[in-house]
Formats: sequence, C-alpha cells, structure tokens
Amino acid sequence: MNNKNSIISTAKQTIKTESEAILNLSHLIDEDFADAVQLIYNTKGRVIISGIGKSAIIASKIVATLNSTGTPAIFMHAADAIHGDLGTILKDDVVICISKSGNTPEIKVLIPLIKRAKNNIIAITGNKESFLGQQADFVLNAFVKKEACPNNLAPTTSTTAQLVLGDALAVCLLELRGFSSSDFAKYHPGGALGKKLYLRVLDLSSINEKPQVYKDTNIKNVIIEITEKMLGVTAVVENKKIIGIITDGDLRRMLSKVDDFSQLTAQDIMTKNPRCINEDAMAIDAMEIMETSGISQLLVEKNGNYAGVVHLHDLIKEGII
Repeated sequence: MNNKNSIISTAKQTIKTESEAILNLSHLIDEDFADAVQLIYNTKGRVIISGIGKSAIIASKIVATLNSTGTPAIFMHAADAIHGDLGTILKDDVVICISKSGNTPEIKVLIPLIKRAKNNIIAITGNKESFLGQQADFVLNAFVKKEACPNNLAPTTSTTAQLVLGDALAVCLLELRGFSSSDFAKYHPGGALGKKLYLRVLDLSSINEKPQVYKDTNIKNVIIEITEKMLGVTAVVENKKIIGIITDGDLRRMLSKVDDFSQLTAQDIMTKNPRCINEDAMAIDAMEIMETSGISQLLVEKNGNYAGVVHLHDLIKEGII
C-alpha cells in the first residue's frame, strides 16, 4: 500500500469510528438529558461550563454556541476554578462539568466546592459510575467504545461526543426559547452570516445611483445614463412604474444587429416585465433571484414604484456571496 492510500484509509477509518460513536449517542439520550435542558431553560442564572485538558477546549466551544443561541454561558477552567476563579459561579448559575473519565484530580476537588454552594451540576462524561457521574444532579452520557487514535489514547472520538452533546443541548434550548433567525442575527451582526439574516435590499440600493430613462428616450441618452450611473443597467419607467430594463448586454446585442441606431428609443430594445424586488426584502433573497435568473442586477420597487438598483457586486462587497 502506497503512502497516499494509507493516509486515505486512515482518514476514512477515523471518520467511520467517530460517526459510529456519534450515532450511538442517540441511544444514550435519556430523561437526565431532558431534565438538564429544563433545568437550564428555567434557571434565572447562567450556565458555567468547566473542564480540563481537551475537555476544556470543548467547553469553550459549547459556551460560544449557547451564547450565540440565547443561553448566557461562561467558560471556567477547572484548574483555574480551584485556584481563585470559583467566584465566577453565582447563586442561580447551573454548572456543567465535562470530563471523559470523570475522575480527574481537578474535578474531584471542584465538585464538592460547587455542591457546597448548592449549585446544580450537570455532568458530560463517558463514565456514569465515575466520581463526577455519581456526584452530578444530571448525567449526559458521552460514552464511546474507543478513541479514533490507533493507540486509543488521544482524545478524539470522546471529545467529538462531548461536542455533539453540547450542540444537542443548545438546539433543544433554542427550540424551547423559540429562538428565531431574527434573534440569531442580533447576536451575529458583524459577520457574513449576520448580514444574511438582517441586511435588506434597501440597505444596498440606497447607496447606489438610480438610473432611469423613459420609453421614448433615444439610445444615445440611454447609453449616457447607463455610463454615468455605472451600474451596467437602467430602468425604463412610466408614471414612476417600471415597464422595462436595459442592460449593457442589450446595448451590445443592439450594436451587433443594427448599423444606425439614431432613430431607436428605449422601448425598441428594452426587456419588458423585468425581475424586480421590493426594497424591504432580504438581501439574501435578491442573491437567490440573481443566481436563479442568471442576472447581475435587480430593479428595486417601493410601493410598486421604481426605487433603485441592487447589483451583484453589492452582495459580494458585503460578504453575502
């Protein structure tokens, strides 16, 4: 077996091992999981998530997921907690401790301190009979038969299982809260994902020029309008209503067919009934129309009247595409 085949085989086996372990998790979901979700949903406090080693890294990711989906959460490293950071935990907070073995020294020191403060503890562990499993109020079973590591040592499958259980918690809480896409956008205003959820056509078209001609406008003036407004297009309007569209492409096709266009007007080369979009529509909807129709510009309407143009470049600039 050559080196490339060996690499491919190992990669496939790693994915197979982890996918089988994740599938098995669905059989381990029980009433403790449901009770843990209800506990978090009903708490007046936050969710404090702690772990050690690789589990601490997973804890940080779960914290980020919960925060972005409407459940306030804070990461607390288990080692730091027993050396001064225990004050992070407030009266009404729920604590989630993550540990594959459930018997690490830091966890054994941390758990009694949390219980003394009477905070509820949720364990994510692969060993329900461990110290953590026995001391926790609720146990989320993250048992895996083996790690993907050929030596069955490096945390691989086990940390994936922990992460998946964290995602399952977040999604259940999201649904209980009725957390919508608009809510999601409030927590993600800066990135491309947030822009897809809150950016509207008006936000883009309002910063563009508003090219327009009338059906009897001569071709020379049509060309001037398209050139000056620099959007590669102009609307053809009548009584403020859109009756057609002329693009750079329409002009090129016209020039390839006629030698003398001095007598032509906008209505002779315009495309009637063009695709349009309301200015209150989401920018992502404009993108879908452009992709489906194979076009680069969309005419924008407000209350049925011509309101401007949104261009494919606007969407690219905002990172939506």
